[in-house]
Amino acid sequence: QVQLVESGGGLVQAGGSLRLSCAASGRTNNRYAMGWFRQAPGKEREFVAGISWSSGGTYYTDSAKGRFTISRDNAKNTVDLRMTSLKPEDTAVYYCAAAQVDVFGVIFTTSDRYPYWGQGTQVTVSS
Repeated sequence: QVQLVESGGGLVQAGGSLRLSCAASGRTNNRYAMGWFRQAPGKEREFVAGISWSSGGTYYTDSAKGRFTISRDNAKNTVDLRMTSLKPEDTAVYYCAAAQVDVFGVIFTTSDRYPYWGQGTQVTVSS
């Protein structure tokens, strides 16, 4: 198993930036595709960005394209989500997720493909 811990959330004004980090521990020697999801109050959890094990592939939801960047450092077992030009509608709890894969280029965009989750970090964007 792998354990995930997010950090970096907080309160920011619209137009500002935040960097979320996810630290993995446990069986990190396996290959994992990683993803960031978010859940706003009263809404379902939604995919934000994903990255393949080899970092050769990334994928973003439309609302994140051009504003968010996902990256990973496999040597440090971390995955970051850099968020810029933040909007009030980005307010949510952000979750890091991991899924063991056998193929380097796989990226999952649905929550049911990720068996490992962090506890979440709150991002609040004020207008």
